[in-house]
Order: sequence, then C-alpha cells, then structure tokens
Amino acid sequence: MFEQASRLKVRFDSPKGLLTVEDLWDLPLTSARGANLNDIAKGLNRELKNADEEDFVNRSAKTDSVVKLKFEIVKHVIDVRLTENEAARQATEHREKKQRLLELIARKQDESLAAKSVEELQAMVAEL
Repeated sequence: MFEQASRLKVRFDSPKGLLTVEDLWDLPLTSARGANLNDIAKGLNRELKNADEEDFVNRSAKTDSVVKLKFEIVKHVIDVRLTENEAARQATEHREKKQRLLELIARKQDESLAAKSVEELQAMVAEL
C-alpha cells in the first residue's frame, strides 16, 4: 500500500495544503482547527461515496482506485495512532499504579519502624 502510494506520488488535500504520506504521521487525530486525520478521512470517504454513483460518460476507475488507496492509508495511520495512544495510556496507568504501591509500601515500612521500641531502634542504629 505504501509502496504504491510512493510510486504514484500520492498527496492528500488539507487546510495546510498538499500533504505526503509521511506528513500524515505528524497530524493530530482530531482538531478544532487545522489539518487532522479525521477530517481527511471524512473527505476521502465522501469522495468514495460520490464516486459510487454511476457515471456512464465519464468513467474514472483510475481516480477511484487512487482515492481508495488514499482512504486505506489514512485509515491505517489512524488505526496505528489509536493503538499507540492506547498503549501509552495503559503504560501511564501502570506507572502511576506502581508509584502509588511503592508509596504505600514506604508508608507501611515507616509505620512498622514507628511501632518499634526505642531500644529496638537504637539497636538498629548501632548495626549501621
């Protein structure tokens, strides 16, 4: 798919102008303003739906295949980015949970030390 796109020198229309396949990886998934993957995918999907309407005089099979290729590329980039975002979210959750657990362990250790007698604490200090 990407080889075919590079051979055809596929470009994507956006508010920023024409974008290459490589540029898609830098776009946000959604955005209130500016270019984003969701709007590009919607536009390509619209083009595909309009192309489905039969035109008996102007047959544009080549154009349709390029639009389909563009749409598949954008969908792939979106899927990869969503997967990466989910993995990053899960990694953050695990890191935060581990930090909370380590804090609880430290607090329990402090409580355990605080429960010891003065003599036990002095003996521990002497061992150090």
